[in-house]
Amino acid sequence: MLEGLITVAWASVYNGGTIGNLLYQWEQMGMFAYVLPFLLIFAVVFGILNRTKIFDAQGVNVIISLVVGLMALQFQMVSVFFAEIFPRLGIGLSIILVMLILLGMFMPTNKDWIKYVLLAVAAVITIVIVSKSFSFVGWTTGTWWSNNWASIITIAVVLGILGVVVGGTGKGAGGVGGPKNDTETVLGNILKKAAAQ
Repeated sequence: MLEGLITVAWASVYNGGTIGNLLYQWEQMGMFAYVLPFLLIFAVVFGILNRTKIFDAQGVNVIISLVVGLMALQFQMVSVFFAEIFPRLGIGLSIILVMLILLGMFMPTNKDWIKYVLLAVAAVITIVIVSKSFSFVGWTTGTWWSNNWASIITIAVVLGILGVVVGGTGKGAGGVGGPKNDTETVLGNILKKAAAQ
C-alpha cells in the first residue's frame, strides 16, 4: 500500500501536480486561447493610444482597445500564433541568458564588441522565432529561404564583422596622432581604397 501511495505522489509531481492541473483547467476554460491574448492586445493598443494621444478622451481609447482586442479573437488565428510564438520566445530568451552568463564569466564586460555580438545573436534568434512561428501558421516565404538560410546567416555575420571593424577604424588607439591598431591600418586602408574607386 505504501508503494502505491509513493507511486501516486510521484506521478502527481512528475505530471505537474497541482500547478499542472490548474494550468490544464485554465487551458480548458480558454484562458490561454482567449483571455490572455485579449488582455495583451487590449493593453498594447490602449498603451499606444494613450502614449500617442490621438484621441483626448480616455473612454474612446478604451472602446477602441476593446474593439481591436475582441475583433482580433474573432478567428483563432491570433490564438494559434500566440501559442506558437511565445514558447519559442521563452527558448530564445533562455539562449540569450546562457550567453550572458558565459560571457560574464569569461569575457570582460566593458568591451563594446560584446554588445554587438549579443545584438547579432538576438537578431538571429528573433528571425528564427518569427519565421518558424509564421511557417507554422501557414505564412511561408517559399523554399528559397529554407534552402539558403545558412548562406544568409553567414553573409549577415560577415557583414556584421566588417561593420564592427569599419566602425572602429575612425578612432585611433592613442587618440589624435597616437598609434593606430593593426586592424585600422590594414582593413581601413583597403576599404578606403575600395570606396574611393
